[in-house]
Amino acid sequence: MEGKQRLPPPGPAVPGAAGEERREEEGKDAAGGGALGRPLGPTPSQSRFQVDLVAEGAGRPAEEPRKASGECGAAGKGSEEAKGRFRVNFVDPSAGDESPGEPGGGSSEGGNVSFQNGGDTVLSEGSLHSGGHHHYYYDTHTNTYYLRTFGHNTMDAVPRIDHYRHTAADLGEKLIRPSLAELHDELDKEPFEDGYANGEEGTPAGEAAATYTPDSKGVVKFGWIKGVLVRCMLNIWGVMLFIRLSWIVGQAGIGLSVLVIGMATVVTTITGLSTSAIATNGFVRGGGAYYLISRSLGPEFGGAIGLIFAFANAVAVAMYVVGFAETVVELLKENGTLMVDEMNDIRIIGAITVVILLGISVAGMEWEAKAQIVLLVILILAIGDFVIGTFIPLDSKKPKGFFGYKAEIFMENFGPDFRQEETFFSVFAIFFPAATGILAGANISGDLADPQSAIPKGTLLAILITTLVYVGIAVSVGSCVVRDATGNINNTIVTELTNCTTAACKLNYDFSSCQTGCQYGLMNNFQVMSMVSGFAPLISAGIFSATLSSALASLVSAPKIFQALCKDNIYPGFQMFAKGYGKNNEPLRGYLLTFLIALGFILIAELNVIAPIISNFFLASYALINFSVFHASLAKSPGWRPAFKYYNMWISLVGAILCCIVMFVINWWAALLTYVIVLGLYIYVTYKKPDVNWGSSTQALTYLNALQHSIRLSGVEDHVKNFRPQCLIMTGAPNARPALLHLVHAFTKNVGLMICGHVHMGPRRQAMKELSTDLAKYQRWLIKNKMKAFYAPVHAEDLRDGGQYLMQAAGLGRMRPNTLVVGFKKNWRQGDMRDVETYINLFHDAFDVQYGVVVIRLKEGLDISHLQGQELLSSQEKSPCTKDVIVKVDYSKKAETDTSIAFSPSSSERTPTLHKEEDEDGKTPTQPLLKKDSKSPSSPLNLADQRLLDASTQFQKKQGKSNIDVWWLFDDGGLTLLIPYLLTTKKKWKDCKIRVFIGGKINRIDHDRRAMATLLSKFRIDFSDIMVLGDINTKPKKENIAAFEEMIEPFRLHEDDKEQEVADKMKEDEPWRITDNELELYKTKTYRQIRLNELLKEHSSTANIIVMSLPVARKGAVSSALYMAWLEALSKDLPPILLVRGNHQSVLTFYS
Repeated sequence: MEGKQRLPPPGPAVPGAAGEERREEEGKDAAGGGALGRPLGPTPSQSRFQVDLVAEGAGRPAEEPRKASGECGAAGKGSEEAKGRFRVNFVDPSAGDESPGEPGGGSSEGGNVSFQNGGDTVLSEGSLHSGGHHHYYYDTHTNTYYLRTFGHNTMDAVPRIDHYRHTAADLGEKLIRPSLAELHDELDKEPFEDGYANGEEGTPAGEAAATYTPDSKGVVKFGWIKGVLVRCMLNIWGVMLFIRLSWIVGQAGIGLSVLVIGMATVVTTITGLSTSAIATNGFVRGGGAYYLISRSLGPEFGGAIGLIFAFANAVAVAMYVVGFAETVVELLKENGTLMVDEMNDIRIIGAITVVILLGISVAGMEWEAKAQIVLLVILILAIGDFVIGTFIPLDSKKPKGFFGYKAEIFMENFGPDFRQEETFFSVFAIFFPAATGILAGANISGDLADPQSAIPKGTLLAILITTLVYVGIAVSVGSCVVRDATGNINNTIVTELTNCTTAACKLNYDFSSCQTGCQYGLMNNFQVMSMVSGFAPLISAGIFSATLSSALASLVSAPKIFQALCKDNIYPGFQMFAKGYGKNNEPLRGYLLTFLIALGFILIAELNVIAPIISNFFLASYALINFSVFHASLAKSPGWRPAFKYYNMWISLVGAILCCIVMFVINWWAALLTYVIVLGLYIYVTYKKPDVNWGSSTQALTYLNALQHSIRLSGVEDHVKNFRPQCLIMTGAPNARPALLHLVHAFTKNVGLMICGHVHMGPRRQAMKELSTDLAKYQRWLIKNKMKAFYAPVHAEDLRDGGQYLMQAAGLGRMRPNTLVVGFKKNWRQGDMRDVETYINLFHDAFDVQYGVVVIRLKEGLDISHLQGQELLSSQEKSPCTKDVIVKVDYSKKAETDTSIAFSPSSSERTPTLHKEEDEDGKTPTQPLLKKDSKSPSSPLNLADQRLLDASTQFQKKQGKSNIDVWWLFDDGGLTLLIPYLLTTKKKWKDCKIRVFIGGKINRIDHDRRAMATLLSKFRIDFSDIMVLGDINTKPKKENIAAFEEMIEPFRLHEDDKEQEVADKMKEDEPWRITDNELELYKTKTYRQIRLNELLKEHSSTANIIVMSLPVARKGAVSSALYMAWLEALSKDLPPILLVRGNHQSVLTFYS
């Protein structure tokens, strides 16, 4: 059971080898101590590489023991050089010949691993920890570690959290499990170099996160009480609690006030549940509401909400500070100590306050949290002060309407008494902002120790506590204070009245003298709570505390959200605000911006206009959080697995709709403005298409819709009216034949399917590697170049096999190709005739599976790959001797390297491919790629290449007023006519006119023309002219016949001049050869192709494009060389020509 681990002897002098040796010595010292007190080592096979920090040059090795939080990549106090360099050792044990047990073999380091307790790994004295680093040795001969998993030698890694981490941030080290290739491939080959799981590589934000490792020492993280509960309670209990709640009770009565509070709570509770669901569906980083929405619904909604939510928080700072300043100015006015006048005093006090708040925020989150605790204590004392006051009814307060708890007052105040055109909804609109603030905890998600448990617990408990307090105060104030009171002590009733109607009258006070203009009572005095309370100054302190705490929470939230938004680079102009400072990565630039926005609005000092817009901004984000949960549940993505189970997709949808309704209730014009802003930002982000992939529910729902529609489509029978040319184009690399791609795209875009087939030939292992990299690269290239097409690579022995695989398996359900499109084989006479045999057999295979065939020929040619340095794409075989790999990790913010090739063996081999990829992905389809002439980048192109280049872009331009000539000689079901019609429906081709050429008899030309005109008009296809050719069967010119015979001469068998056996053997070995018998048999057909070429030159030499019926050769009867010669003779020296042959099933109909 025991497996020894051994060290290799010091290897060749690689950078950092000295550090290696020192580390070995340290390891031996470390191993001297017992296993007691030492942390448990990792389970066997946890990483397939021995990854050590390499200390280069002077300085002690980067050797600080790793922190418990598992940071990796922080080089401790090591030299600067060591930062960011990893050494990946594949250790070859054959280098040292000591046996594992010998003392000289370094086995004091390699520990004995014993298994107890059913497989838990316990490390004995010779611990695997050496200087704080784990060493794993990878035996290249047997592909196993010298460690055991379940008691067997195996490379397979057991499941562990470190395999699933995204980055090495403050959570722990990301380990890479052995790739499938390493477990499965033959032993003498190198494993795949890229160890990335699906979609984990590649986003700029992800790269930045991977390269940035904060120092976890001194970072402040909050628990659920300090971080979420306190924050939410302070933010929800605003100034409304003290100044407006009593007035709301006066207007709406106790019953409807409780209903108003209940309605607001329903909206916030549903949103709280939705927030909890999203927050527990995976690790939450900083950015609060923005992070939750963007990672759930995608960057479009996230970017829109992030911006307005950050702005709303910034303006909310101004709103709360002005509320504070107004209260201070009221006190100054009472004491007659105004500085200038009311308005300017508010500005002065507001400006001073916001500067002090900025100071607290910038001092750091710890200070801000302490300030919040102090403010909460004051707030709770103020609420307690009010509650105590309600039980002490003083006679001095009775004239002001306060009598203590009386059933008469409760009964009178229970019903509504709306005055001054107030309604239930206007009162609700005034109260609702007092219920917002539930996201205060979520907004600092990045500063929470465990956001997943803190956000649900803190948010929901805060909603519960604050709601109970609101209801309690509404009921108690409604039971103690009458609606109207004069404040005049002389209004006492001395004699008993029998016909009292008001509660005050029953309590011996007559306030009827001022039914409309009283000074006191719930309706008239906003300071009722001060009047009721035991100690009035405490209520003022409570007002200050409520406003300042809300202002402080908003001042902290806004920059944090904005920083997260800028880090994701959704709005490139704001990139500068992404920078953080200090241990906590504080967004100081964001604080400054928030401060300036708040100061600007404080100086306006007219917040009645701003308040409804802010409420609507908050509500818009609540609506989207609710909608996110509904959307994610609807998409049925396997990744949607919230740990918080108490949510329901339909309740979340109701919550989203309620938020939208409340927006209109509060202020209809502000709601419309919010919708317009969100929609504008959404459209902007959609248009900019940020390069991020967060696995949003939008992606999941798109997939689900596509899947459901594809299945639904499969149940529908094909109908001729709905026929679409669905093309499988044999392009090879899509950017190698742009003319082919653009021409087919012109008639399939938004009409039919287009699949770019690419057959990889050659060694299977190499091709498999290319297949996976090419799939992502070329699909991205197609999207970037606005091609509505799919890329389908296959590996096959030859082109014919690959074509067969694609024709049989490409597509899905009804979305399968029905037409094969190939480029004309231009150099067929110079190349290997076996390739021609393969090429022609592709046509036969296509007809066998009922495909139509289209052959496209440009006289200049189609393939421009030799002008693009295309040969660099065929990746070279790696040298198998590379064992030491230095992986450079770039710590700069914008890591330029493509992460998918982070493990390739040497940068020199990688460079050309990398540049190639940047070229392809970053630029327009063809032109700029050609700056890379593989032979010599500076030499100008020769004339033929320049023409080829110009021809390759001709279908990207507008085609102008010219002709599309259709030579519809044979009826193939109508595909020959449908393709040119579809071309003319596109913008670039819409000015072109269709001319139709048909064969006919000389004595019936008029009749044939009329018959064709009738057919075309029934098909509703516009044409400019119909020409009937009566001379198709005329014998071609002698020189053209001679040229044809000269062309086929090298490919003839000449069996009449040879012995029978020799001729038969030759035909068997070279089946493409043309026999004399065959030539004689198909003489008429040969002459027809030559004659048609003469006619084409005569009639269609000025056409923009020619579409012509493709001649069909009988399988097994016509040799490949003869068929190829026919196509050559037919289509040479002409404008771009499409040789089309449908599958002889109707694709056009004139029935409705």
